[in-house]
Amino acid sequence: MTFVAGSKMDWLYPRCHREFLAQTLCRLGLFVICMGMVLTMSMYPMLRALGVQLHSAFMGSYVPGHHSVLLINCPNEQAAKDIGRALMERRMAACINILPRTYTMYYWKGEIQDATEILMFVKTRTSKIQRVTDFVKSVHPYETPEVLSFPVEDGSLPYMKWMDEAVPDD
Repeated sequence: MTFVAGSKMDWLYPRCHREFLAQTLCRLGLFVICMGMVLTMSMYPMLRALGVQLHSAFMGSYVPGHHSVLLINCPNEQAAKDIGRALMERRMAACINILPRTYTMYYWKGEIQDATEILMFVKTRTSKIQRVTDFVKSVHPYETPEVLSFPVEDGSLPYMKWMDEAVPDD
């Protein structure tokens, strides 16, 4: 029996090489899939905004829910003006209507309260609602400010386009 160096190991090299290659390709494939998911999720707001604009341009119609109106009550006109101006300066709203005194009844700490307040209508992109809410909570004089949002289902297309220009999408 003759012993040729390496002949017993020849069968092992191709097998190990194939297994290594298969593992490397699997890892690479998993990496590509994970990176694709991360990129898609991180770019979702931009892709959604682009989709809305394309839909609006090609279909000539409005995508329901792309804009919202927020209701915010303030204790007085000066607080409403200050909050409104700050929102406008930060380009978080396209338009703010400040209505004169409203009579308000509400439960607070187990009792019915009466007050007069100033009501604000804030028109913005739906994607900005959380930023607007967080900002209002940080500057509002109330312990628990009222911030309610309602999606816009339909409206004047030129007005909606103007809102998009007035409030940039991040």
